[in-house]
Amino acid sequence: MKKFFIIGLVLISVASCNNRVYLFTGFHEPANAGLRLLYSYDGYKWQDLDTVFLKPVVGDKIMRDPSIVQGPDGVFQIVWTCAWKGNKGFGYASSKDLIHWSEERVIDVMKNEPTTVNVWAPEIFYDDVEKQFIIIWASTIPFRFPKGIEDEDNNHRMYYTTTKDFKTFSDTKLFYDPGFSVIDCEILKRGKKDYVLILKDNTRPNHNIKVAFGKSPLGPYGKPSEAFTPSYTEGPAVEKVGDAYLIYFDQYKDKIYGAVKTKDFKSFTNITKEISVPEGHKHGTIFKVNKKVLKRLLKFSTHK
Repeated sequence: MKKFFIIGLVLISVASCNNRVYLFTGFHEPANAGLRLLYSYDGYKWQDLDTVFLKPVVGDKIMRDPSIVQGPDGVFQIVWTCAWKGNKGFGYASSKDLIHWSEERVIDVMKNEPTTVNVWAPEIFYDDVEKQFIIIWASTIPFRFPKGIEDEDNNHRMYYTTTKDFKTFSDTKLFYDPGFSVIDCEILKRGKKDYVLILKDNTRPNHNIKVAFGKSPLGPYGKPSEAFTPSYTEGPAVEKVGDAYLIYFDQYKDKIYGAVKTKDFKSFTNITKEISVPEGHKHGTIFKVNKKVLKRLLKFSTHK
């Protein structure tokens, strides 16, 4: 039975205010099985749907770092790392229900840079101002940037392309150069002209998570903050829960998932003991869906 409250002249259904759940994309090592999904009703405690929803068949036939966003037309768009090295693109597919997928393709975003070593951890973001999708990823182009202590084939910078239809793409451009090797970035919109970039400092001995701020999803983003995670952390995934943001990260040396809570991206509270992430879950993104979507996913995973 639904309950209703009158606030001013607005009639609000309590049931309709709570019809969204969280999904968390990911994969299991050795990454050749495909897309896995966790779900949560509160953003803290996660359960595994324990099913592969998309098996990789392009590139090196692996799927790492799957990133999903639901566009304004309701279609889910996914990108992922499809090879460790030697590939100039990332994997791509789309779906209306997260169960039935389009034909997989490799989007060759670095084809004009023949010495490119890799295309890692593509992250997809929908820009609701320009009405376009932005995909960012990390690539190494040897001898392009000062390498610090990293080897030339491990000196990453972030690049991007944009698209409205996943048929035509803008020319690849440099997205972010913080002055060190950077990977695993995620764009978050907080306000009309308030964007946060969550990033991994991939230099030794750091290997930790930081943030930078910009006034546009394409930046420019400023100097990165101090680290707010331990060393040997990667794959940040962020979602707003209530009036705060939770940032999950793979604490890979300890073989656990960690998390922090923040309201301003300047002060962070460690909440690792408050969360629960199934063992084996690796690097993905968090997004919200209607409970009807989860209901279909649960039915599919049970009967597959």
